[in-house]
Amino acid sequence: MADPRKIIIDTDPGQDDAAAIMLAFGSPDELKVLGITTVAGNVPLSYTSRNARIICELCDRTDMKVFSGADRPLVRPLVTAEHVHGKTGLDGPVLDEPTMPLQAQHAVDFIVETLRDEPEGTVTLCTLGPLTNIALAFEKAPDIIPRIRELVMMGGGFFEGGNITPAAEFNIYVDPEAADLVFRSGIPVVMMPLDVTHKLLTRKDRVKRMAELGTRPAIAMVEMLEFFERFDVEKYGSDGGPLHDPTVVAYLLKPELFQGRDCNVEIEVKSELTVGMTVVDWWHVTDRKRNAKVMRDVDADGFFDLLIERFARI
Repeated sequence: MADPRKIIIDTDPGQDDAAAIMLAFGSPDELKVLGITTVAGNVPLSYTSRNARIICELCDRTDMKVFSGADRPLVRPLVTAEHVHGKTGLDGPVLDEPTMPLQAQHAVDFIVETLRDEPEGTVTLCTLGPLTNIALAFEKAPDIIPRIRELVMMGGGFFEGGNITPAAEFNIYVDPEAADLVFRSGIPVVMMPLDVTHKLLTRKDRVKRMAELGTRPAIAMVEMLEFFERFDVEKYGSDGGPLHDPTVVAYLLKPELFQGRDCNVEIEVKSELTVGMTVVDWWHVTDRKRNAKVMRDVDADGFFDLLIERFARI
């Protein structure tokens, strides 16, 4: 068996971020999490840094190092999503306050140091929130850019439009300048947009299977999803809400679950009407360089089978 793939999870937990982290923790044969870095996004940084440690402790991973990062976007005021995730970001279950410490090192410095220390082309960045930490790392240490194996991100949308404005998905909208920097960097990018995540609904039958696992992490996740999905059920009129962030980790585990194509992706940073839009050249109507593998379809049943199977291992 090949050595586990080395990853850094950059996150703004968020109930769906928690599901992504748990999926990684349930897959130690395939994935080695070198560290978790937090960024302001779904909720302010103090909560995202708290929440990442709560998830680690919930999964009995107090050995995991958590690094606090950027508390605001590169140039814009912070926009958060308490209306979706609740005040804490993990509203739903009753969760103990974390006892494990945050690391003293800043998240950006950890990213830079790790990419310099690990062999070139061996570390994958898994981004579940705004791309602020990654952009700051690239600005601080451009030498790390060619050392990255791949960046797999949840963010953007095209055929599905946006979920925070008509044109923009939340993670990109929060810090479009950071996203623009990352997409222009030349690193290999895999993009999990709303076009994929809106096909992954937390239907009652799927949540029931998760609840039947009976473990503390699984029950906590069920309670998170029951809170989290209420917003999307009302918004979309669907049976359950989309489960966004675990697509990033699921792609690393079973890329065959997803279908997409290489495209040029540009980030709108100027227009008041469409700021944060991911302009995807899906039909290759320009000669702009194809800088991202954009996913559009997913095997939803296979995705939830994987999620539940790996949750059972925690």
